[in-house]
Amino acid sequence: MCGIHVSISTKAFHAPSDELKDLLSNRGPDHLGKAQTKIRILDGATYWISLTSTVLALRGGQLMAQPFQDVPSGSSLCWNGEAWAIAPGPVIGNDGQIVFDLLLKASSLELSAADSVAAVLKVLRSISGPFAFVFLDQNHHLMYFGRDRLGRRSLLFNTDGFPISMEFSSCADPASGGWMEVEADGIYQLSFCHENSVFGQPNADQHFFSKSIIPLRRHDWEDQNNTSPFLHNYDAPVQHLRRLLCESLKPRILNVPRPPGLSEAHNVRVAVLFSGGLDCTVLARLAHELLPSNHEIDLINVAFENPRSINAARKTKTSKKKTDHDAQCNSGATTEDIEGEENDLLSDSYYEVCPDRKTGRKAFQELQSVCPTRVWRFIAVDVPYKETMAHRAMVVNLISPHNTEMDLSIAFALYFAARGVGLASSSLYADPVPYETPARVLISGLGADELFGGYTRHSTAFNRGGFPGLLDEIELDVNRLGKRNLGRDDRVISHWGREARFPYLDEALVKWAVECPIWEKCGFGATVLNEPEGPDIEPGKKVLRLLAYALGMRSVAIEKKRAIQFGARTAKMEVGRIKGTALIT
Repeated sequence: MCGIHVSISTKAFHAPSDELKDLLSNRGPDHLGKAQTKIRILDGATYWISLTSTVLALRGGQLMAQPFQDVPSGSSLCWNGEAWAIAPGPVIGNDGQIVFDLLLKASSLELSAADSVAAVLKVLRSISGPFAFVFLDQNHHLMYFGRDRLGRRSLLFNTDGFPISMEFSSCADPASGGWMEVEADGIYQLSFCHENSVFGQPNADQHFFSKSIIPLRRHDWEDQNNTSPFLHNYDAPVQHLRRLLCESLKPRILNVPRPPGLSEAHNVRVAVLFSGGLDCTVLARLAHELLPSNHEIDLINVAFENPRSINAARKTKTSKKKTDHDAQCNSGATTEDIEGEENDLLSDSYYEVCPDRKTGRKAFQELQSVCPTRVWRFIAVDVPYKETMAHRAMVVNLISPHNTEMDLSIAFALYFAARGVGLASSSLYADPVPYETPARVLISGLGADELFGGYTRHSTAFNRGGFPGLLDEIELDVNRLGKRNLGRDDRVISHWGREARFPYLDEALVKWAVECPIWEKCGFGATVLNEPEGPDIEPGKKVLRLLAYALGMRSVAIEKKRAIQFGARTAKMEVGRIKGTALIT
């Protein structure tokens, strides 16, 4: 993973500001590289281009300096990505270097400008994995930039910074406004030819991935009725999902290099962003089957001090104290029992009664029971309100240009979880000790709700519009992942020099999920007659719940969906009525 910055000017070279350089270095602490080049057009116009890359070395066995440069041609690449495969096969070695070599071949002077554009696009469309990039083709005076079709990596641009004509960056410069997110809907191309430029700014063109980035396949019967076959845990879709998830996890968790400074007492390369919910726990369970037996797995669980919920608990305690006291005393409870329960939210045990902390510890216990040979480490990250506010300005800048209260509440949870600092224990009975995970790879369950219909709004869409309404909602969710979630999340998580990886968003898995019939992933509209008893599983994400059940994670299989901001209690931290859609003030 990397931090990238590119500036284009008609006046002089412009490096990133010191503040922005620090943010980029946080993303890539292993290396900072710079390059400068000029493009001179025949009529005398000159463009000054500065490129900066920082590197978090996770591929290829050795550090590869960026930006990638080809001295003979002057072409350069800033690459922030993980190319797990480039059609027709997997990537072996450093992916950035391989991508650069392919782009150099595609932009050769032996090809006409039109043929070169087609060849470059063919290379970029053949990549499986998350990426954002800026590629300068000096041979044809073109620059390409963009993100993968799901938008799993961040790339912003700015055209407001005179005398800089255009600027690209992995994160926004705190010293300047006007930053916007590069949409994950295609590959963009800039031409430096003078006849195509406007007032010194290169002319932009766009090459779409497709009209609908991830089009869902529609099956005729889904439009004709609202009933579907009943899905069992032994059916083929459950086993197919298991195979796809394992294949997705392999490149993301195997062969991860040993983190720098890792003590001999530990052998942990991978951590899971762990709420104890269905999505992340299935990934942890499958990771156990793939990782060597001597690798430990860290489970990072975050809980926040939320003044609003504490204030509500205090009011409830005051208003109901006498009524509850009388009722519970009549049932035999002592005064000490009653006050102890009421004080949970108002004491140091407050973090332990956060919803995600309770489900996290429950799932941790189940993982230990099902996989007793693995060393699982539960990291309880407790975040006081004062500490949340101390980091607020940084988080607000990292999520920019996203700027709503919901963005902020989700980002707080990811930001402090990715920091990975808390109290760790390897069993429910061990005393916790201060700990910071050395893992530089963080596994996230993001994407499962969108693909398999896990949100409440999916149930609502089915109730209102049957399968057509449900499919419309799922397609909308999948196609706006890059716009609503992934760029923002990448900027927040990567701030700590760690890389988030999303196994549910592997291209092969996504392709299967959007093409299979709805009954193979959800249980909405299912009818069953004279079937043997099975798990009491809700329809949302049914295929994933059945997989959890088959893997022995039976309490996880029936766990209700809960949004991260409510599970970790980052939502509506201030006393008063603030909607999630409200802009940050």
